[in-house]
Amino acid sequence: MNPLRDEAIVLRTYKLAESDRICVLLTREHGKVRAVAHGVRKTSSRLGGRMEVLDHVDVQLVRGRTELLTVRQVVPLGAPSSVRGDFARLTAAMVLVEVADAATLEHLEDPEYFEMVRRALQSLETAEDPTVVTTAFLLKTLVHDGAAPVLDRCASCSATGELVAFDLTEGGLLCPSCRRGRPVSPAAVALLRRMLLGGLAGVLAEGRPEGSSEVASIAVEAMEAHVGKRLRAARVVDAL
Repeated sequence: MNPLRDEAIVLRTYKLAESDRICVLLTREHGKVRAVAHGVRKTSSRLGGRMEVLDHVDVQLVRGRTELLTVRQVVPLGAPSSVRGDFARLTAAMVLVEVADAATLEHLEDPEYFEMVRRALQSLETAEDPTVVTTAFLLKTLVHDGAAPVLDRCASCSATGELVAFDLTEGGLLCPSCRRGRPVSPAAVALLRRMLLGGLAGVLAEGRPEGSSEVASIAVEAMEAHVGKRLRAARVVDAL
């Protein structure tokens, strides 16, 4: 059959047999796919070192008799070397690919989300505080998936005054009369709004704005509720 050629980011890999590896790829034009890289774990493999988690590649894939594709050719488009050499940045990058894997369905084309992931990974190389990048990415993923939290009014009664709590069940911020869930400081409310309602570029330039820890915890909990699973890498970043 005719091969598929696409731009891809390696989200996850796991071993198969003695020398093969299954790669979970987020592609620009074909969505999330799984492909076998035969012999990639051999030192003599042409693919060795080019299909690692976080790699950005131009990949040629062919269909076989199963749902798994086969990797035929790989051209590196960029590897985040500065990210891999820094624990905080690497941990943040692992959050991005873990969330991208959990939040996407296989074979569902979504070039916009692919670009979100690519740009977020790229921004980790220069961001003053990588945890702010991951927090923003989690929140933006919720928006992309139609699960954005209510931030401009009380999620329960629609009051537009002071908002003092955040509750996943209600779907956003709550006023003093409806408060439940976790308390939220004014700084965290302001930061949430800047990240999602305009001003994200300014937030990223500030390093670690006031309220960052609160917003990071909210983003992780909201994303876990959205995908229905615990995000291991995100919990590590949440603790930093």
